[in-house]
Amino acid sequence: MELIITEKETAARNIADILSGGGADVERRNGVNVYKWGGRRCVGLSGHVVENDFPPEYANWRDVQPVELIDADVVVEPHESRENIVRTLRLLARDADGVVIATDYDREGELIGKEAHDLVRDVSDAPVKRARFSSFAEREVKEAFSNLEDLDFDLAAAGEARQEIDLVWGAALTRFLSLAAKQRGEDFISVGRVQSPTLKLIVDREREIEAFDPETYWELFADLATDEAAFEVQYFDANEGRGTDRVWDESLAESVYEALQETSTATVEKVSRRTRTDDPPDPFNTTQYIRAAGSLGYSASRAMSLAEELYTSGYITYPRTDNTVYPDDLDIEDLLSDLSTHREFGEDAEDLLDGDCTPTEGDEETTDHPPIHPTGELPSGSALGDDEREIYELVVRRFLATVADPAEWEHLQVTARVGDHSLKANGKRLVEPGYHAVYPYFNTSENHVPDLDEGEELPVEDVRLDEKETQPPRRRGQSRLIERMEEMGIGTKATRHNTIEKLYDRGYIESDPPRPTRLARAVVDAGEQYADLVVSEAMTSRLEKDMAAIADGEISLDEVTEESREMLAAVFEELHASREELGNDLRKSLKADKTLGPCPECGADLLVRQSRYGSHFVGCDGYPDCEFTLPLPSSGKPLILDETCEDHDLRTVKILNGRSTFVHGCPMCAAEEADAEADVVIGECPECGDGAASETPRGEGDEAAEAGGELAIKTLRTGSRLVGCTRYPDCEYSLPLPRRGEIEITDERCDEHDLPELVVHSGDEPWELGCPICNYREYQARQSVADLVDIDGVGEKTVEKLAAVGIETLDDLRESEADTVAAEVQGVSADSVRTWQAKAD
Repeated sequence: MELIITEKETAARNIADILSGGGADVERRNGVNVYKWGGRRCVGLSGHVVENDFPPEYANWRDVQPVELIDADVVVEPHESRENIVRTLRLLARDADGVVIATDYDREGELIGKEAHDLVRDVSDAPVKRARFSSFAEREVKEAFSNLEDLDFDLAAAGEARQEIDLVWGAALTRFLSLAAKQRGEDFISVGRVQSPTLKLIVDREREIEAFDPETYWELFADLATDEAAFEVQYFDANEGRGTDRVWDESLAESVYEALQETSTATVEKVSRRTRTDDPPDPFNTTQYIRAAGSLGYSASRAMSLAEELYTSGYITYPRTDNTVYPDDLDIEDLLSDLSTHREFGEDAEDLLDGDCTPTEGDEETTDHPPIHPTGELPSGSALGDDEREIYELVVRRFLATVADPAEWEHLQVTARVGDHSLKANGKRLVEPGYHAVYPYFNTSENHVPDLDEGEELPVEDVRLDEKETQPPRRRGQSRLIERMEEMGIGTKATRHNTIEKLYDRGYIESDPPRPTRLARAVVDAGEQYADLVVSEAMTSRLEKDMAAIADGEISLDEVTEESREMLAAVFEELHASREELGNDLRKSLKADKTLGPCPECGADLLVRQSRYGSHFVGCDGYPDCEFTLPLPSSGKPLILDETCEDHDLRTVKILNGRSTFVHGCPMCAAEEADAEADVVIGECPECGDGAASETPRGEGDEAAEAGGELAIKTLRTGSRLVGCTRYPDCEYSLPLPRRGEIEITDERCDEHDLPELVVHSGDEPWELGCPICNYREYQARQSVADLVDIDGVGEKTVEKLAAVGIETLDDLRESEADTVAAEVQGVSADSVRTWQAKAD
C-alpha cells in the first residue's frame, strides 16, 4: 500500500480525486478522513502536527529565570489538538510499502513534510519520496507523482531553525520584560524576533509624523476660456530649477495673484505634445498580490487566507512566492485557451490569443514556484463566495494583463504667459487602452486640455489663491508595510502578514493603516534604550540570511541556532544591567497607556482597570481611599485615544471588538447622559407583561407582579442603548439599539408584536429600524454570518454549507461535534472544524 501525506485535509481530498479519477472512497480513522482507492491511501495533516517547546520544568515563571531559557533544550512533541492525526498517520504507515510526502513546496511545507517523515520512521522503514507541485491542476499533480523526488532536508532544517530561534527569543524576552514590568497573566508583554523590528517600523513612522514641522506655501490657479469650455491653469515659477508650482514666499504669491486679477488675457506661449508608453505590470509575487488585494479593501491576512482557499481548490497556483518570471514550461496560449471558455473572461482571453502572448517579466526569478496565476481549472458560477470570486478575478486579470499590449497615453502641455508670469496646464488622454482593457485596477482618468495654437490670446477668468501646508508622511498600510519589511529583510513571504496580525491581536497596533498604541511605543523605547538588538532589523535580517544559507546547504542548523543563542545572551547582558530602570520605565508607560485623566472626587488618576471576571471599568488610582468608578462597555478591549473631553479633561475611549469596533467617547459624558435620559415606554414586555403574565398564576399578595412589565427605551451608563423591561432586575428581557443617532417612535406598529416602528436619524439618511424585536432577529442572522466569515479559513461558501446543517452562529460552531460536522458537510474536515472552534473561542 502507498501512503500519501498532504498538508491539509482539503489537499488530500483534491489529490485523491485527481489520482483516482474521481473514484476514491473515504473512511474515518480516529475521526480523520482517509481517502482510499486501489492500493493507495491519502491522509491530510493540519499544518504542523508536532510543536517545539521547552521541557515542562521551564514553564514556571517564578522558579525559572528568563536567562535560563537561552540554553534550554527544545523538545518536539505531538500537538495536543492533533494527536488523533498523529495516531492515524502511524497506523497507516505501519501497513505502507512506500510513502509520498505531498505538502506545500516551501520552507514551512518541507518542514511539515519532514515532521511527517520522522513520525513514519518511528514505525516503518518504508521508502519516503516527495511530490512537488505549485497548483492542484490535474496535469501538474499527475506529473509530480510521476516524477517523485527526495525530501529536501536542508530546506526543512531552515524552517526548523526559524521555529527554534523564534521560540527561544520570544519566550526569553517576553518573560524578562513582563517580569521586569510586573505584568503577568493575559497582560504579559509580548516580544518576538520578527515582531519587534516590525513594530519599530510602525513606531518610527509615527515619530516622523509627530516630529513633522509643516511649512506654508501657496498655489495660484485661473481658468482660461476657449470656444469649447474653460480649462484650469496653474502658476509656476519657471526660473526655479525645472519649475515649481508651489510658492513659498507669501508676498510673491500675493503680487502674482494681483497681477493675474488685473489682466484680462493670457498668451499661449508653447504647446507640447508627446506620447508615453504605459507597460503592463509584472506577474504577481506574494507581496505585490497582497498590495493589489489591499487596494480592494482586504487585510493582508484575509488576502492570504482567500488565496489559500483558491489554491487548495485548484484554481490558482501556490500563493507564497517571490518569483515574478513565468517558467518556460508554462504554455501561455493553452492557459488563455482554457480561460476563453469562462463566461466572464472568455472574450478578453480570446482577444489576447490574437496577439503574440509574450508575458512581462519582473526582476525576481526563482525555481521553487511560479508567479501567482490562474490554472486551467475554472470554477463554476456557484463554486466561489463573493470574496473568493473577487480575488480570483484579480488573479486572472493580472495574468491577462501580463500578456496584454502596453497602453499608450497622449500628453498635451500648454504654457501661457501673463506679463512675466508663467501658467501651465497638463492634459492626458488614453489613446490605446492596452492592458487597461483587461486590468481595471489602475487609474485611467483623463484630463482634457484643448489643442491650442501658440500665440493665441485667451480670456483669464476666476483667479484663485490657495494657502496650503506641507503634509507629514502617511502611515503605511498593511501592504506597504509588508513591502518595507521585504526591502529590509524582515520575515519571509510566508510570515509577514501573520506578524502584522499578531501585532493587532496583542494590542500593539490599531486602525488601518496601522497606528502604534502607547504600549507599542513603550516596548520599542525600552528596546532602543536598553537592548537595541531586540528591535533592530539588522539582527533578524542576518538570521533570515543564515536560514536561507541552511536551505542552500551552506551552513548547518546547529551553527545558526547556536549563533542566535549567543546573540540573545549578549542582549541579556545589556538588559540585566538595567533591569530595575527598564521595569520602572515600562510600568510608567503601561500606566500612562491606561490613564484617562483626573478623578473628579479626589484628583488622582482615573485608570482603565480589569475586574477579576475579565470585564473593564474606570477606577481611581487612589483606591481604596477613593472608590470612584465609571462603567465601560462589556464587550471588546478598551483603547485610550489622545482626544480629550473639554468638559471633564478625560481622554476618549475606543472599544476594539473586531467588526463591531466603536468609539465610546468620554466615560463621564456617557454616564451623565445616561443619568439624564428618561426611560420612554413603548409597549408591553413579552416576557412578563400582562399578556405573558396572565398565563402564569400569581399569589394574591403579589401586587408588583400583577402590574406586569413594560418595554422602555433606556440609555445605560456604559453608553449602550436598549429596549428593556421596566421590572429589571426581576425581568432581564432586553433588546439592543444603535449607540448613535436620535430615535424616533413612529405611529406605525408591528402586527406580530404590537410595538411601534422605530427610525434612527444618524447621518444623511434615516435608518428604518422597524419593530425592535423583528430587527434583533434579523441582526442575529446577519451577525452570525459575519462572525463566521471573520474566522480565518471560513469563506461565505463554507458558511452556507454550515448553515445547511444548523450551524449559523459562533455558539453553534463551539457546541458542535467536529467529527459529526465533517461527516455531514462535504469538503470540511474535522480538524478544520476544531481549528475554527479554537479561533471562535
